[in-house]
Amino acid sequence: MGGILTIDRKQFIETAKKSAGGRNVIAVVKNNAYNYGLEFAVKAFGEAGIHSFATTSLDEAKRIRMYAPDALIFIMNPVRNFEAVYEYDLHVTLPSPEYYYEHQEALSGVNVHLEFAGLFNRSGFEDASAMIEVLEHQKSLDAGKRMNIKGIWTHFGYADELDMDEYGIERGMWQELLNMLNEAGHTFEIIHAQNSASFARDGLLDGHTHLRLGISLYGSRPYSILPEADYMQSLELKAEIVQIRNIKADQRCGYGGSYEPGHDSRIAVVDIGYGDGVLRKRAAFDCLINSRRYPIKSLMMSHMIVEIDDDVSIGDEVILYNDEMRIDEFTAKGVGANSEQLGALNYQSLKKVILNDSGIHQ
Repeated sequence: MGGILTIDRKQFIETAKKSAGGRNVIAVVKNNAYNYGLEFAVKAFGEAGIHSFATTSLDEAKRIRMYAPDALIFIMNPVRNFEAVYEYDLHVTLPSPEYYYEHQEALSGVNVHLEFAGLFNRSGFEDASAMIEVLEHQKSLDAGKRMNIKGIWTHFGYADELDMDEYGIERGMWQELLNMLNEAGHTFEIIHAQNSASFARDGLLDGHTHLRLGISLYGSRPYSILPEADYMQSLELKAEIVQIRNIKADQRCGYGGSYEPGHDSRIAVVDIGYGDGVLRKRAAFDCLINSRRYPIKSLMMSHMIVEIDDDVSIGDEVILYNDEMRIDEFTAKGVGANSEQLGALNYQSLKKVILNDSGIHQ
C-alpha cells in the first residue's frame, strides 16, 4: 500500500492565520508549496487572509495566478521571459546592475524588487552604491521607459542558527543599507526580509511592510524552544506493517546488514522508505505504533525495519510524523531542516489525503 500523507485542511488554515497574525505576509510557496501542493496551499492561504506569494519558478508563478487571480506574485529568481511577466502581472527580483543593464528595455513597466546580497551572498546587489546607481539611472529615463520599482528585499540566511553571531551582522548590514537608500531619497512601497526564524526572534522589523514566511505557515517551529501550540502541525505521515519476523542475535537485515540486533529480536517490516522521501537520518530515532514509541533500526528505499515487542501486529499503523512526532522535533535532533524533510516527500509514491472541514477524505 505504501505510505499515506494526510493533511488536515482546517488545521492548516488555522496555523497560517495564527502565524500571520493579521500582518501583511508574503507566503513562500516554492517547490510545490513545501510539497503540500501548490493549489492546495495557495487556496488555503487565501482563506487564511494571505494574498501575496513568493516562488522561485516562473511555471509555479503562472499556476498561482490561476488559483489567485488578484494576488501579488513575486518571483525570487531572475526572469528572462518578460512576455510571461507582463501577461501574468508578476513582480520579479532585480538581482544586480549587470542584469539591469542587460534587460533594461525589457524591464520597462515591470514590477521589480531590488535584492540585497547581504551576508548570505546567494544573489543580489553588493551594496547601496550599486543600487543608487540603478535608481538614479531610472530617474534619467522617460517615464514610459522606467521599471515600476515596487520593493526591496533580502534573505537572512543565518536567522535559523541561534548560536551564531552572523544573524545580527546580516541584519545590521541590511538596516544600514536601508538607511543609506533613505538618506539618498529612495523609499519603497514593499520592504520584506524576514523569514519565520527572524520574525520569531524580532517581530516585524521597523520600517518593514511585509513578512516573507515559509515554514511557520506550514506548522513547523523555526526553533524547538518555541511553544508547539503556536505552530500546530497539520500533517501526518504513516505506513502499515506488512510483515513481522523473529531474528536471531547474530542475524543481520537491511542494506549491507545495517541492523544486527546483538540479541534475539522481533522486528516489523514497514511499507515506507527513503524512496518515499523519508530522510535517512530519520532512521536514527523512533516511530509511533499504537501510541508507543519504538526504535527504527534500518531504512531502505521502500521499507523500514522497526524493533518491536509482542504488542505489535501485522497491519498496525506506524507513524513517522504527527502532532506527537513533529517534524521540528527531529529537526532539533539533527535529522534535517524542516523544509528539507517537507521538500523530500515523494508525492509520486505516497498516497495523499486531504481532510476537509467536513471530515470527508478525498
